[in-house]
Amino acid sequence: MASVRSPSLASATTREAFWQLVRFGITGCAVTLFYAAVYWPLATYVMNPNIAVVIAFFAATAVGRFAHGAVSFRGYGTRSARTARRFFLVQLFGFVLQQGFTWILVTGPFFHGPTWWPLVPAVSVVPLLTFGLQRNWVFK
Repeated sequence: MASVRSPSLASATTREAFWQLVRFGITGCAVTLFYAAVYWPLATYVMNPNIAVVIAFFAATAVGRFAHGAVSFRGYGTRSARTARRFFLVQLFGFVLQQGFTWILVTGPFFHGPTWWPLVPAVSVVPLLTFGLQRNWVFK
Protein backbone atom coordinates (compact mmCIF):
# COMPACT_ATOMS: atom_id res chain seq x y z
CA MET A 1 0.00 0.00 0.00
CA ALA A 2 1.40 3.40 -0.93
CA SER A 3 2.06 5.83 1.87
CA VAL A 4 -0.13 8.89 1.99
CA ARG A 5 1.40 12.24 2.85
CA SER A 6 -0.47 14.71 4.92
CA PRO A 7 -1.17 18.04 3.17
CA SER A 8 1.09 19.91 5.59
CA LEU A 9 3.99 17.51 4.98
CA ALA A 10 3.53 17.72 1.21
CA SER A 11 3.42 21.52 1.32
CA ALA A 12 6.52 21.61 3.57
CA THR A 13 8.35 19.39 1.07
CA THR A 14 7.20 21.61 -1.80
CA ARG A 15 8.33 24.75 0.06
CA GLU A 16 11.71 23.17 0.80
CA ALA A 17 12.17 22.23 -2.86
CA PHE A 18 11.10 25.71 -3.96
CA TRP A 19 13.65 27.45 -1.71
CA GLN A 20 16.34 24.99 -2.79
CA LEU A 21 15.56 25.90 -6.39
CA VAL A 22 15.81 29.61 -5.51
CA ARG A 23 19.17 29.08 -3.76
CA PHE A 24 20.31 26.85 -6.65
CA GLY A 25 19.34 29.59 -9.10
CA ILE A 26 21.24 32.30 -7.22
CA THR A 27 24.29 30.12 -6.64
CA GLY A 28 24.05 28.76 -10.16
CA CYS A 29 23.96 32.28 -11.59
CA ALA A 30 27.20 33.06 -9.79
CA VAL A 31 28.83 29.82 -10.96
CA THR A 32 27.49 30.33 -14.49
CA LEU A 33 28.88 33.87 -14.62
CA PHE A 34 32.20 32.40 -13.49
CA TYR A 35 31.93 29.77 -16.27
CA ALA A 36 31.12 32.46 -18.86
CA ALA A 37 33.98 34.66 -17.63
CA VAL A 38 36.39 31.76 -18.20
CA TYR A 39 34.84 30.39 -21.43
CA TRP A 40 34.06 33.46 -23.50
CA PRO A 41 37.47 35.21 -23.55
CA LEU A 42 39.26 31.91 -24.16
CA ALA A 43 36.84 30.90 -26.95
CA THR A 44 36.84 34.32 -28.56
CA TYR A 45 40.52 35.30 -28.36
CA VAL A 46 42.68 32.35 -27.39
CA MET A 47 41.56 28.88 -28.52
CA ASN A 48 39.01 26.61 -30.13
CA PRO A 49 35.65 27.05 -28.34
CA ASN A 50 35.35 23.32 -27.57
CA ILE A 51 38.68 23.39 -25.74
CA ALA A 52 37.57 26.51 -23.87
CA VAL A 53 34.48 24.56 -22.71
CA VAL A 54 36.78 21.93 -21.13
CA ILE A 55 38.76 24.52 -19.18
CA ALA A 56 35.67 26.46 -18.10
CA PHE A 57 33.92 23.22 -17.12
CA PHE A 58 36.64 22.05 -14.75
CA ALA A 59 37.01 25.49 -13.19
CA ALA A 60 33.25 25.90 -12.68
CA THR A 61 32.85 22.33 -11.39
CA ALA A 62 35.39 22.96 -8.65
CA VAL A 63 33.66 26.19 -7.62
CA GLY A 64 30.16 24.73 -8.00
CA ARG A 65 30.84 21.61 -5.91
CA PHE A 66 31.47 23.65 -2.80
CA ALA A 67 29.02 26.46 -3.57
CA HIS A 68 26.04 24.18 -4.21
CA GLY A 69 26.88 21.93 -1.27
CA ALA A 70 27.19 24.89 1.10
CA VAL A 71 24.37 27.08 -0.22
CA SER A 72 21.93 25.38 -2.60
CA PHE A 73 21.53 22.14 -0.66
CA ARG A 74 22.43 23.47 2.79
CA GLY A 75 20.93 21.17 5.43
CA TYR A 76 19.65 18.71 2.83
CA GLY A 77 20.93 15.20 2.27
CA THR A 78 24.41 13.92 2.96
CA ARG A 79 27.97 14.79 1.99
CA SER A 80 30.34 11.94 1.27
CA ALA A 81 32.75 10.57 -1.31
CA ARG A 82 29.68 9.10 -3.04
CA THR A 83 28.09 12.56 -3.15
CA ALA A 84 31.27 13.97 -4.70
CA ARG A 85 31.34 11.23 -7.36
CA ARG A 86 27.68 11.76 -8.20
CA PHE A 87 28.15 15.53 -8.31
CA PHE A 88 30.96 15.07 -10.80
CA LEU A 89 28.83 12.70 -12.94
CA VAL A 90 25.99 15.22 -13.07
CA GLN A 91 28.45 17.97 -13.98
CA LEU A 92 29.90 15.67 -16.64
CA PHE A 93 26.38 15.31 -18.07
CA GLY A 94 26.16 19.13 -18.15
CA PHE A 95 29.57 19.24 -19.80
CA VAL A 96 28.44 16.87 -22.56
CA LEU A 97 25.39 19.04 -23.14
CA GLN A 98 27.52 22.20 -23.29
CA GLN A 99 29.98 20.59 -25.68
CA GLY A 100 27.06 19.52 -27.85
CA PHE A 101 25.56 23.01 -27.87
CA THR A 102 28.98 24.51 -28.68
CA TRP A 103 29.55 22.06 -31.51
CA ILE A 104 26.06 22.52 -32.97
CA LEU A 105 26.00 26.31 -32.69
CA VAL A 106 29.64 27.33 -33.26
CA THR A 107 32.18 24.74 -34.43
CA GLY A 108 30.09 22.06 -36.16
CA PRO A 109 29.08 21.92 -39.81
CA PHE A 110 25.72 23.65 -39.40
CA PHE A 111 25.64 27.16 -37.95
CA HIS A 112 29.10 28.71 -37.34
CA GLY A 113 27.54 31.25 -34.98
CA PRO A 114 29.32 33.62 -32.62
CA THR A 115 31.05 32.16 -29.58
CA TRP A 116 28.41 33.53 -27.19
CA TRP A 117 25.53 31.50 -28.69
CA PRO A 118 26.19 28.35 -26.60
CA LEU A 119 25.93 30.45 -23.44
CA VAL A 120 22.15 30.74 -24.02
CA PRO A 121 21.39 27.02 -23.46
CA ALA A 122 24.25 26.85 -20.94
CA VAL A 123 22.38 29.28 -18.68
CA SER A 124 18.82 28.15 -19.45
CA VAL A 125 18.63 24.43 -20.24
CA VAL A 126 21.60 22.89 -18.44
CA PRO A 127 20.89 24.40 -14.97
CA LEU A 128 17.31 23.07 -14.89
CA LEU A 129 18.42 19.57 -15.81
CA THR A 130 21.29 19.54 -13.34
CA PHE A 131 19.12 20.91 -10.52
CA GLY A 132 16.75 17.97 -10.86
CA LEU A 133 19.61 15.49 -10.81
CA GLN A 134 21.43 17.24 -7.93
CA ARG A 135 18.30 17.32 -5.77
CA ASN A 136 17.00 13.85 -6.53
CA TRP A 137 20.20 11.86 -6.91
CA VAL A 138 23.33 13.63 -5.65
CA PHE A 139 22.34 15.37 -2.42
CA LYS A 140 19.44 13.03 -1.58
